[in-house]
Amino acid sequence: MRMPREVDFEVEIAGLAGRWGTPLRVIAELDDVSFDPIHDPTRTGEVLMAVRRPNGRLLLSIKTFYPRAGWRLPTGGIHPGESIAVALEREMLEETGLQHDVPRFLAAIEYRARGERRAAFHTFCFLLPETGGTLAALDESEQIEAFREIEPDELLTIAATLEAIDALGELGGDWASWGRFRAVAHRAVHRALAR
Repeated sequence: MRMPREVDFEVEIAGLAGRWGTPLRVIAELDDVSFDPIHDPTRTGEVLMAVRRPNGRLLLSIKTFYPRAGWRLPTGGIHPGESIAVALEREMLEETGLQHDVPRFLAAIEYRARGERRAAFHTFCFLLPETGGTLAALDESEQIEAFREIEPDELLTIAATLEAIDALGELGGDWASWGRFRAVAHRAVHRALAR
């Protein structure tokens, strides 16, 4: 099983926690880590953007090639050698076109293959209240089809919907594994927002 290059994010997490608060720490064991983005060697991890619209609702997106139940909080890859903070700024612009504040570092999630001690992937979740701009995906290669908004309390429903996806797909694994992986961060963001 090929895994992304192991990266030690602890120093950077400590620095971001000093700026935006101590994140909820989650270790999630997965039965399958053979799909993208986990299996993608061009990413050392990802940032998750809990974009809070001016009406208090959270932004979800769906990509053109996702199953129709694949609505989720936007994420973007951290490239080798790129910091979490730089990836957050770049991905927020590419995926939403919106300006934002960063009041909270919500969660730091470490995914492991079941029974393994080494991290296979990381997701770093941030609360990003929208402060301006026009909502639009600026990077066409992201293949973002549409956006919608939900109340923060609906995150658990989104997580359950993602966990229920059961179809083969083009991610190198199957959509069911991807859905279970994506559900973890939605549950973590819900828990962190309730703290």
